[in-house]
Amino acid sequence: MQHATELRGRVAVVTGASSGIGRATAIALAAAGAQVVINHRAGGDSQGRAAAVAEAIQRQGGTAVTAAADIAKEAEVDHLFAQALQHYGRLDILVNNAGIEHASPIADMTLADWQRVIDVNLTGHFLCARAAARVFQSQPPDPARQGVALGNILFISSVHEVIPWAFQVNYAASKGGVSMLMKSLAQELAPARIRVNSIAPGAIRTAINQPAWDTPESLAKLLKLIPYGRIGEPDDVARAAVWLASDASDYVTGTTLFVDGGMTLYPEFRGAG
Repeated sequence: MQHATELRGRVAVVTGASSGIGRATAIALAAAGAQVVINHRAGGDSQGRAAAVAEAIQRQGGTAVTAAADIAKEAEVDHLFAQALQHYGRLDILVNNAGIEHASPIADMTLADWQRVIDVNLTGHFLCARAAARVFQSQPPDPARQGVALGNILFISSVHEVIPWAFQVNYAASKGGVSMLMKSLAQELAPARIRVNSIAPGAIRTAINQPAWDTPESLAKLLKLIPYGRIGEPDDVARAAVWLASDASDYVTGTTLFVDGGMTLYPEFRGAG
């Protein structure tokens, strides 16, 4: 009998998969049997890091290819999904992970500062979700998987879809938008047997928030916001992603799973009510 989280034979696109949560999720999906498309940005060292993720998957006996695309650009998103179909012939899972931050006081935030974060974190997630939905609705169902979802879209959001974040209004607004994008898509696509969910990580040990944990003083300050008493690791999110991508969660749609050590419990209010 196959394990409930077995993903053998399924194809997954993971955006922003060259580092951090995306990297861990791509590796975890491949370990569960999925064939993975590792999306990365063109230029810089992103291509090399994506190749290293593919090599790590292949060393473990998995299958992966890399694909460059700026998910904020419609034509590049369309090309990304065309590449996935060219390589593997079908698509079963989208992990909408790519995201950026650009902190600024509101008085100093330029329109470009606002727009780039919204373009990647919200518009890019819309473009990828739309592309995935089109594939799911046009491809023939897998005859070996009768009675379960025909496709699975997973957004990587943030605790800041519910926790306001001063000096990061562009980021917080983008994640609040992702929350309603996910729920509205889940409502729309459920009759087509396409599941849509989100994971909202809290403080995770990745490069994007390194200043918050890279010194003992910074880490101690951060841990005051986490009742569980430790910072999260990318694998904490990746394990949740494998479950939500699998048939083990087949009756779950329109839900945000907070992987945050209790940060959304607002621990600073403990005993102060």
